[in-house]
Amino acid sequence: MVQQNRAFAAYNNSKILTASPAELTLMLYDGAIKFANIAIVGIETNDIEKAHNNIRKTERIIVEFDTTLDDRYEVSKDFHNVYRYLLRRLNEANMKKDKEILEEVLKHLRTMRDTWKEVMQLNANGNKTQVS
Repeated sequence: MVQQNRAFAAYNNSKILTASPAELTLMLYDGAIKFANIAIVGIETNDIEKAHNNIRKTERIIVEFDTTLDDRYEVSKDFHNVYRYLLRRLNEANMKKDKEILEEVLKHLRTMRDTWKEVMQLNANGNKTQVS
């Protein structure tokens, strides 16, 4: 079992190291969604530490998104606003241990993740068309 866990960890590490920036962004969205879901479970089971730790993990991912925005593009201002809003809501959810707020944040994260996936697919399809 230990060796299986090591192999899985090595595979995941390799997956991260070989991922494109777009794929890494997608992984971060998936991670934020995963941690927010775990935080909800923590709230439902009254595991305050689990809820707090996973809300903080979600916040750290959002902070990473916000700090890595390229401000040369006008749209980055909109993303800064969205990320700041999500961080305020996560902070409020953490203080109140409020499941409904986390569900709202999850809704936004899923929408953003799904949009990102669509952009990746369009870009991949566009590149194939140009090569042909």
